[in-house]
Amino acid sequence: MKKILIFFAVVLFPALFFAQNDCKCCADENRQFDFWIGHWNVYNPDGELIGTNKIEKIQAGCVLQESWESNKSNFTGTSYNYYNEKTRLWEQLWLDNKGGVLKLSGNRQGNEMVLSSKPDKNNVSSVINRITWTLNRDGTVRQHWETSKDSLDWKTVFDGLYKKQSD
Repeated sequence: MKKILIFFAVVLFPALFFAQNDCKCCADENRQFDFWIGHWNVYNPDGELIGTNKIEKIQAGCVLQESWESNKSNFTGTSYNYYNEKTRLWEQLWLDNKGGVLKLSGNRQGNEMVLSSKPDKNNVSSVINRITWTLNRDGTVRQHWETSKDSLDWKTVFDGLYKKQSD
């Protein structure tokens, strides 16, 4: 009986304890983009409602899933955002109902998450995309999307202010 108790104390109890606390995506880095989680109304710089966006954690908290719906057209899109421990970068894969695909990577810098695409060396006319999400003091989030052909001159293609929907 004593051997059974020692076996339980030395082998089984620690195994049960560590198995219950095994969280693959609980590091601080995995929570850097949590400020974007929520159900949002999105407004352009003129204050016009342009769409809604739902950001939620999926896959045991390892992935942020975005579900965008435009108010002006039947444009919808989904992105999957995750922290890649190997590259130590946040990565986003955007897919939409018009066939658009965008791959971004980057990191949080202060109160901003900055993700950008890599230039396509096989396509001279390709553009670099850079999207910055800024957590504002009032809890709103600004999403500013810019493009450039040379990483010097940037053009705004989307500027949205996220305000949480009322429950």
